[in-house]
Amino acid sequence: MLLRILVLWLLVYCSYSKADCLPDTEGLCTPGVTVTEDIQVEVTEEDLGTEIVTTTTTTTTTTTQTVTNEDSGDILDGSNGYVVTNKEGDMDIDWGGQGPASMPTGNNCYGLGADKCAMITGSGNSTSSMGVAGMGTTFIQTVDISDLNIQKGGEVRYTIEVDKQDAQDRIYMHIKGLNGNSQVFSGTDILSESGISSGYQSYNGSFDFSGILNRLTIEVGGRDINLAVGPVFDDVTVNVFYNVINTIITQQITTVEEIYYLDLFSTTELEFAEEVFEFNDISFDDVGDIDFTPIEPETEEVTYETVELEIQEFEIDFEIDLPEPELVSVEIETEMELELEIEMEMEIDLPEPEVEETIDEQPTEETTEPDSETTEEPTMETENSSEQEDIQQEEVEEPKEPVKEQSAKEKAATKIVKKIDDKARYDESNQMKTLIVMQILGNTKTFFDTQSTIQDTDVNEYLNKTIEDNYGVLFDMAQGQTMEDMINAQY
Repeated sequence: MLLRILVLWLLVYCSYSKADCLPDTEGLCTPGVTVTEDIQVEVTEEDLGTEIVTTTTTTTTTTTQTVTNEDSGDILDGSNGYVVTNKEGDMDIDWGGQGPASMPTGNNCYGLGADKCAMITGSGNSTSSMGVAGMGTTFIQTVDISDLNIQKGGEVRYTIEVDKQDAQDRIYMHIKGLNGNSQVFSGTDILSESGISSGYQSYNGSFDFSGILNRLTIEVGGRDINLAVGPVFDDVTVNVFYNVINTIITQQITTVEEIYYLDLFSTTELEFAEEVFEFNDISFDDVGDIDFTPIEPETEEVTYETVELEIQEFEIDFEIDLPEPELVSVEIETEMELELEIEMEMEIDLPEPEVEETIDEQPTEETTEPDSETTEEPTMETENSSEQEDIQQEEVEEPKEPVKEQSAKEKAATKIVKKIDDKARYDESNQMKTLIVMQILGNTKTFFDTQSTIQDTDVNEYLNKTIEDNYGVLFDMAQGQTMEDMINAQY
């Protein structure tokens, strides 16, 4: 047995919407859908001696990747469930941190409004716990965002309202992202540096990250250099935008088996196979099973008129194209009729020609009459001499009477019968056509008027009947006696 395996690897990419998002992408990915198809084709060929079986297995793996950007909402808003009231971004309560601070209200918040705000009052110049230099005061807190299940990176965005009356003061925003105790990112934005008269300003910024993020540490810090009026801030918001990637993988395996037979079938088997394909519609269902549906042949309505019209058409052709046929003998005509019967494959008993009956009966009468009436023989010859001559003349000429030429109608009828295909010869319509042809030739159009329909009997009536074998007992006795004689013959 010879086995050959051919493996083809095909990789096809089909993208409906490009979503550029690699596993280590930092920041937000472009939302969209990416469809990738991986096609593997494996071809095996097996030589079984009598046949060669080729199996083609196609495995199509389709990967559909959908990228979306999700928003956590403001994590410093207590209504979102990430911080408690004293850690909200409206700065009604001190977050806690390093250095001195105050929580003024009314006009002391300047452009921030009459409600409470946070003021940086420390004049120190050290490094904060988050590693930011030039710090005198900090407001700091850590927020747990693990329930967001951030796995594919994203972006942290913030907003803050600041009013710096003293140009020599400074204020900054610092955010650090964590995965457990591991740092994911750390970013610092100097909102207003020393020496800049910024006054009231609304600031916003963002920090990109990749991978997993489950905690954020938020620090707002700065210093009051002139110790007159420190920078104040309020309305701090922090939103986390992160990537969500859904991947759906589908796999479809298609197997096609081709069998090449090595000329090992007999002619009968091949003809049978051809007939199967010729007379059946072959289809395959969803599970691969083969279904054979017989093709219903178109039934031709056969009547006396249609057959007679067909004979007339052929008859016209014979009358135009063919020369006058020569006379044939009675034996040839009889052979033609028998040949017609053979072609039709039907057992039809034709009546004996009247001429032959006359020929057979006439000599019997002539031989018996002289025996019974010997004394009147001279009188018969004298009185009926003319009749005797006529009879003798008829006896001489009668054998020639059946000698006739084959008419165009007979030739047309023979041609119609020969046109019937051997496979369809026993078809109901073709058998009916053959009978009608015979009746047209015999000029017995009323043949079908007396026909009766034979009703089929239910086969179950016969299956339920028991036929008693009256001779079975005698047969058993004879067999038993024979066996006994054989045994006794040994002694």
